[in-house]
Amino acid sequence: MTTHDLPKGMIRAPGGLGPHEGYMPGFGNDFETEALPGALPQGMNSPQKCNYGLYGEQLSGTAFTANPPERTWTYRIRPSVKHSTRYARIDLPFWQSAPNVVPDVTSLGQYRWDPVPYTEERLTWLTGMRTMTTAGDVNTQVGMASHVYLVTESMVDSYFFSADSELLVVPQEGRLRFCTELGVIDLEPREIAILPRGLVYRVEVLDGPCRGFVCENYGQKFELPARGPIGANCLANPRDFKAPVAAFEDREKPSTLTVKWCGQFHETGIGQSPLDVVAWHGNYAPLKYDLRTYCPVGAVLFDHPDPSIFTVLTAPSGVPGTANIDFVLFRERWTVAEDTFRPPWYHKNIMSELMGNIYGQYDAKPKGFVPGGMSLHNMMLPHGPDRNAFEGASNADLKAEKLDNTMSFMFETRFPQHLTRFAAEDAPLQDDYIDCWASLEKKFDGTPGRK
Repeated sequence: MTTHDLPKGMIRAPGGLGPHEGYMPGFGNDFETEALPGALPQGMNSPQKCNYGLYGEQLSGTAFTANPPERTWTYRIRPSVKHSTRYARIDLPFWQSAPNVVPDVTSLGQYRWDPVPYTEERLTWLTGMRTMTTAGDVNTQVGMASHVYLVTESMVDSYFFSADSELLVVPQEGRLRFCTELGVIDLEPREIAILPRGLVYRVEVLDGPCRGFVCENYGQKFELPARGPIGANCLANPRDFKAPVAAFEDREKPSTLTVKWCGQFHETGIGQSPLDVVAWHGNYAPLKYDLRTYCPVGAVLFDHPDPSIFTVLTAPSGVPGTANIDFVLFRERWTVAEDTFRPPWYHKNIMSELMGNIYGQYDAKPKGFVPGGMSLHNMMLPHGPDRNAFEGASNADLKAEKLDNTMSFMFETRFPQHLTRFAAEDAPLQDDYIDCWASLEKKFDGTPGRK
């Protein structure tokens, strides 16, 4: 990404780090960056007068007394109060928040959907969001929602932030640009982005149409999972997460700012771009991550490990060891376990599992779970391989085998996920999915030692 590639009128900090020009490496790092020399105060946060006539302002992602606190100091052309006037309620009917329990929709079941199709409708990041499931309660800041986005048009003089949640964005098709207060993130399939609660941004289409998945996290923010006996290496390494360098717009143009607050959407009109942060420092920032840098670990002798071993990010809950959300990745990897049923075994558990396919074939169900598709196995509902997958894995020659051309993920939560009306009635639900287990045979005959 070079300066002339940026939106017209946006000025970015010069240079970059390493091969990723325009980004700074590290998860949870304390970053500092300035788009104009000397814009960032040194040795203090709030000088009596900031250089260039800027305003100092803090964006906090945690309570002041949290340990450690997550906050970023920004130095901007106008304070945020100048980007906020009287708000008016607007309706974005396809973007739903928990609790959203639809009385005549049944969430008890095993569900799978084909990719949500594009239509002739012109859709932006706001109008193209389609909520599939909700869990918990946005008002008490627990739980999550899962969405599919369909984006064909860039936001023009239009900006957004969520006071409810941070968003984990998983592209499946097309390329997007997130022009944020703290810098620019370009995003494509096989990458993800984390957009913090309260961050203002505009979404542009670089290569469309664009489709992907969003996990909206109402609770504690995503963090790297505890590695335990795995140790310091593998899984998602902190250095592979990238924060943008400072970039700002000084544009006097009538604009709109939309805010999501307690599940409702409000819009205000302002006279300029709110992306006016010239310099910033702190540890509360948007990030991007290349899923191809995720280093999986697995069984090297026997048995299939729990899927938690593939956790990329986790958002803790109030129950130790039980996540508000886990983001889990199933990517290319070698399978070498001996005398073992290698796909995921049949199971039911307390967590609700929503899966999405980015590309390729998922090993447990070789047919029907296509790129762009989703499945939901709610809490305490049994699921596992279909008959073909079971028979294939039970009778396979167990030589070392690489699962290639595959990348799927899971949004897993301790809360039940309730289907929205869109998921139940409008999204392309595979009505026959439950039948994939119907042909499983009884093999038991009482014969000792039979396998």
